[in-house]
Order: sequence, then structure tokens, then C-alpha cells
Amino acid sequence: MYSAQLLDHFEHPRNPGEIADPDGSAQVENPACGDVLKLTVKLEGDRITDIRFRAKGCVPAMACGSAVTELVKGKTVAEARKLQPCDVVETVAGVPEASSHASHLAIDALSAALKQIRM
Repeated sequence: MYSAQLLDHFEHPRNPGEIADPDGSAQVENPACGDVLKLTVKLEGDRITDIRFRAKGCVPAMACGSAVTELVKGKTVAEARKLQPCDVVETVAGVPEASSHASHLAIDALSAALKQIRM
């Protein structure tokens, strides 16, 4: 049902937690299923030096939260803004159709957190 990569992100999440003094932060929720994802972002110049996540929800939502942090850490804000749900899905080697909202939740949280950043 779930890919080995998706399960790995779920069982061994990358960058869990919160940054105490983030440059950007956002929490998004999927009202249909109750999944919640919070991202906190720290910058050095225009580069993302740290990003953390907290998630509550289904296995894919938690795995996608982990994956999105791994995808953007070390990237510039401009590079991170180009990320799409399909990039997250590719990182976890697929998301079941019934859980496709998980990759969108991760990108929505990232977009909202990056909107708070003044460059």
C-alpha cells in the first residue's frame, strides 16, 4: 500500500519539531480529514538553513511533511517557492490516490510560511 520511501519518512521523520525563533511559520489544515501540518523556517540571507515540521494526521501527511523539509533545506527561498506537490510525491515514491491531499498540504504549508518572509 505505501512505498518504502514513504514509510521511511513516516517512521524516521526528517527535521521534526519547531524552530524557536523562525523567520517564517505556518500551520495548515485539511478540514475534510483533519490533517494538520505546521512548518517553521529559518533563513541565512535568502537560503533556508533550517526547516522543521509538526504533523498530525495520516501516514502520508506526516511523510510528506518530512519530505518537504528535506527538499527545501539548503535551497534559496526562490527555489523553494517553485516546489510542487508532484515533487513531494516523487520524493516519497508515490502517495495513494485517497491520500493525494497530503502532498498539497505540505506545499500549502511551505507556501504560507514563505509568504511571511520579507526579502
